[in-house]
Amino acid sequence: MSDQNDFTQELETPMSRRSFLKWSAAVGGTAALAGGLNLGLQSVAQAAPATAAPKESKWVAAACWHNCGGRCLLKAQVVDGVVTRVKTDDTHPDSPEWFQQRACSRGRAQRQLVFGADRLKYPMKRKNWEPGGGKKELRGRDEWVRISWDEALTIAANEIIRIREKYGFNSIYDSVGSSEIGRALMISGGVVNRWGNVSWGTWGEAYHEITGVAGNGSNANNDRIRMRQAKLIVMWGVNPAWSSNGSPTYHFLQAKKAGAKFIFVDPMYTNTASVLADEWIPIRPGTDTTILLGMAHHMIVNKLQDQSFLDKYTVGFDKDHMPAGADPKNNFTDYVLGTYDGQPKTPEWASEICGVPPAKIRALAQEIATTKPTQIQTAGAPARINNGECLPHAMLTVAWMTGNVGTIGSGCGPSMHTSSGNPGTALVTAGNGGDPAVTNPLTKPVISQGGVNAFNSCEMWDAVLTGKYTAGSEGKKDINIQMILATGFGSPLNQRAGSNKGIKAHRKVEFVLADGHNLASHCKYADLVLPVTTDWERAGRFLTGNRDMLIWASQVVEPQYEAKDDIWIAREIAKRLGADPDKIYLASPMQRVFNQLAGARVMKSDGSGTEILVTITEDDIKAMGVTGKPQQGRITVQEFREKGVYSVPRSANDKLGYTAFEGFIQDPVKNKVGTKSGKLEIYCQAVSDWVKACGFNTKDPLPKYDPPIEGYEETRKDPKFPLQLYTIHYMRRSHSSFDNLLWLRELYPQEFFMHPLDAQARGIKDGDTVKITSRHGAVLRPVSVTDRIMPGVTTLGEGAWIDIDEETGIDRGGATNTLNGDFATGQGHSGHNTCIVQVEKWSGKPLEPDYKWAQRIPLKGA
Repeated sequence: MSDQNDFTQELETPMSRRSFLKWSAAVGGTAALAGGLNLGLQSVAQAAPATAAPKESKWVAAACWHNCGGRCLLKAQVVDGVVTRVKTDDTHPDSPEWFQQRACSRGRAQRQLVFGADRLKYPMKRKNWEPGGGKKELRGRDEWVRISWDEALTIAANEIIRIREKYGFNSIYDSVGSSEIGRALMISGGVVNRWGNVSWGTWGEAYHEITGVAGNGSNANNDRIRMRQAKLIVMWGVNPAWSSNGSPTYHFLQAKKAGAKFIFVDPMYTNTASVLADEWIPIRPGTDTTILLGMAHHMIVNKLQDQSFLDKYTVGFDKDHMPAGADPKNNFTDYVLGTYDGQPKTPEWASEICGVPPAKIRALAQEIATTKPTQIQTAGAPARINNGECLPHAMLTVAWMTGNVGTIGSGCGPSMHTSSGNPGTALVTAGNGGDPAVTNPLTKPVISQGGVNAFNSCEMWDAVLTGKYTAGSEGKKDINIQMILATGFGSPLNQRAGSNKGIKAHRKVEFVLADGHNLASHCKYADLVLPVTTDWERAGRFLTGNRDMLIWASQVVEPQYEAKDDIWIAREIAKRLGADPDKIYLASPMQRVFNQLAGARVMKSDGSGTEILVTITEDDIKAMGVTGKPQQGRITVQEFREKGVYSVPRSANDKLGYTAFEGFIQDPVKNKVGTKSGKLEIYCQAVSDWVKACGFNTKDPLPKYDPPIEGYEETRKDPKFPLQLYTIHYMRRSHSSFDNLLWLRELYPQEFFMHPLDAQARGIKDGDTVKITSRHGAVLRPVSVTDRIMPGVTTLGEGAWIDIDEETGIDRGGATNTLNGDFATGQGHSGHNTCIVQVEKWSGKPLEPDYKWAQRIPLKGA
C-alpha cells in the first residue's frame, strides 16, 4: 500500500511492516502541525533534504528509551546543539534473518520531547506552598515560582528531615519504588516503598510458581527464527503493531509467510490482526479462563488430550497424578467435568460468560489439540484483571494438554513485551555499571516484594488516605504518610488505578516532591518540581528490546536550560541528609558507561558461551577519562559508538535458537523444573500459598474460574454500568510518555472505541464527544464507532495525562485510571482491564482536538 497521512486509513487498512514504518516516518513531513511546525521526519529512502545540511552537522547514535518493549535505535542529526532531523537503523541491509532495529512514529517524534516549548526548564515551587504544605488544596491548580537549584535542594532536604523528625522514617512514601532519590532516602534511614506487578498482570509470580522457571513468562515461547516452524499461532490479546511497534509484527509476518495459520482471540480486531489474522474470535475482557475451560472440556470428553505428555511432565491433571498430600478429588479433570461441584465447564457454560459461540469454542479446541507444533502467544493484557490468577494457570494447562511445550515451534506464554516477539536468553548484554547495591532498612519482606512498610500499587492511595495498609500475611498495619516522592521512572498518579483517590492523597500530605521532563500529572500535583535531563542529554546508556541486539546511546546534546541528571540530584540530596552519596551511585557518569561497555558480552556463534564484545585500547580509556584495562573483542569502541547498535546476525540453521522447556522435555529427570514436584503443576499449591501470603484473597491450587471484580458478570447485575471497558496500549504514547507531543496528538486523537449497536442505542454518532462514567470517575473523549470491537465492550488507550475540570470533576484528558478502580487482589497485580462503565453523548461543548489545547508551560516567558 502507499504511504498514509490519514489516521482513519491507517486504522482500517492492513499494512506490511515496511510500508507501516515508511508511513510513520513520512507522515510527519506532510501533516499540518500546530504553530506552523513541521515534523520533518522522513524515511531513509526519502532523506535527501531540499537544501544541503550545514557542514558542521553530525549524526549521533541515540535511542528511544521508553517502555513500549521495542527500545529501538535512533540517530539524531545535530546542528549547533539542536537536533534537526532523526532517522533510524541503517547500519546494515534489512532482512528477515538480520533485521534493522527500526523506530516507529513515537521514537521519531522524540526530539519534540527534548526541545518542546513545554519542557521543564528550572526548579519550581508552588506559589502557595510553605513548610507543612501551605494551601494543599491548590495542588494541581496553583501557580509556579522559579527558584534556584540550591533553594530547591535545600527545601527538599529540609522537608525530608522535618517530616522524619515529626512523624518517623516511615512517613515518606516512594510512589515509584526504588527511585533515584528514593535510594538517597534508603541510605539515610529508609523509605516506604511500592510493590506490585503492573505490566504482566497475573503472570507475574504465577508463572514462576506453576512452572518452576524464574520470571514472568516473557521467555516462554520460541525465538523469532524457530517461531517460523509453528503450524498454528494463537494470538491471545496481542497487538504489537500498537503496543510494541518496530519489529515484532514483522517477525510474526515471517512466520505467516512460512505457512503458520494465525488465530486472534481479542475483544477488538486490531491492526496486528489486519496484517496477520486468518480468523478473529471476539471475546469479552476478563472471561478468557472460561473459554479455556470450555476448550479443556471438549478435549477431555473427546479424548484429545496428550495423555502421555500429561503423565510424564505434569501433576494434577487427574486423580491418579496428584502431588503428595493433595486431595485426589481436587484434580483438573473432575473440576472440568463438574464431577463434584455439579457444573460441567462445557462450551455452552463458557459461552454464556465469554460471548464466544459454543461451536467456535469446540472448533478452536479441536484445532489446537490436533495441530503440532502450536504456540499460544499472549501478553500481559488479558491477565491485567482483578483476582485473575486463574487465567495464566488455565492457559498453560491447555497448552500442556496438547503437548505443545518444549518442541521447536511450540510454546505458551506472554512473550510480547520485553522480548518484542523474540524471546530467549540474551545473545548480547551490557556489563554492570558499578553502582553499589542499596537495601532499605525500613522494609520487612513478608513475600518477595511486599511486606512491612511497603504499599501495593492498588492499595497505596487508600493507605495514604486511611492510614492503613496490608502487610502480607501479617494483616493490616497502621501508618502515617506525610510526604509523597514522585520521582524517577513512571508517573504513578497517572499510571496506577484510582487516580481520583491519588489526587486526594496528594492533597492530604504535607509535602510532595516530583521530577520530570514536563509538567506531567505527578509533577502537576507536587509542591516542588525538579527538571531532569532526558537520555539525549546524558553521558550515555545501554539498552535492549530483544535478545539479538544491544544499543549504545550516546549523549546527543548538552542539558537543556537548568535540567540535571536525576542521579546528580539524588547524590546532592544524600549529601544534605548527611549520607555518603558514593553509597548510592558512582560520581562519574562516564565511568558507569565505560563499565557497561567493558563488561559487554556476546554469544559465540556455536552457542557454547559468551565472549567479550568490545575491543578497548589505552587511547579509548584516556579519551573517555575513566579507569579500566584494555581488552580484545569483536567490535571497536569507535565502530560501536558510531553505529549505536550491535546486532547479532542470525540464520535459519544457526546454533543460537531458543525454545522454552526444551531441555526439560528432552530429559525431565536430569533437567527438572524448579517446582516442588519437579514437574509442570496443573495442581499448584505454591501459587495458592503465594496468593494467600499477599493477604488480599485466596486462590485454589487448580485453575478454577474466579469471576473478576468489575468483570462481565457485574454488568448483568448493575444496570447503571452495562458496558465493559478495557484499556489498550495506544500508538500516541509509551504508557504516559509522549502524551504531550503535539505531533503525536494530531496523529492519534485518543479516541474512545465502541460498537455501532451500543452507540445507536444511546443516540451516539461517530466523532461525537461522549462522557464515559465508571464507579470511580468520568472522562470525556471523541468516539470512534466501529464494528471492529465486540458489542458490549468499549476501549480507550491508557496513559493519557489527567486533565480534571475542577468544577465538574470530569477528566477531559481521557486518563483511563480515572475510570479504573484500585482493587488489591491476588498477588497484588494491577487489574486495568476489568472495569464497567456507562456511556452517554456529552450535552456540553464538544471537545476540541487536544493537539490544539494550550500546552502545560508552567513559567510563561521564562
